Amino acid sequence: MAIEEQLPSLLQKVLREQMNEAADHLATGGAKDYNSYANIVGKIEGLAFAERELLNLVERFTKDED
Repeated sequence: MAIEEQLPSLLQKVLREQMNEAADHLATGGAKDYNSYANIVGKIEGLAFAERELLNLVERFTKDED
């Protein structure tokens, strides 16, 4: 399998790992104040948005191929 075919799943894995790390950091009291909390939540939201967009693109391209 060519790297181009693996790229979406590799990118999704990286996005999910980053999201999980940020959520774990938050869950273990990593946010020292509200600004830190808001920053981490924003990071999680941004990563979740990127993952959804990636999955939507993959779905669109796989439908086009059928």
